[in-house]
Amino acid sequence: MLVISSREFRDNQASYFDRVDNGEEILVQRGKTRSYKIVPIADDDTLMSKEAFFAQIDQALQEVREGKGITLNSKEELMAYFDSL
Repeated sequence: MLVISSREFRDNQASYFDRVDNGEEILVQRGKTRSYKIVPIADDDTLMSKEAFFAQIDQALQEVREGKGITLNSKEELMAYFDSL
């Protein structure tokens, strides 16, 4: 893992982003107490706000209350459900 200062990162951002794109891990130190790891976002990564996350949870709970969920009672049923997806 390459460790650099925030100033070094700021001065050479493009080259460090290229290195991350090629699989290298970069850690940017900001002062003596804060550090940040630079990682690429994958196609299957999901970014959402805390509010949006809890709104989705609330919506799912409401759907279950309305009978729109399924109940699985065993590991076998669970595995069969996963296989059906």
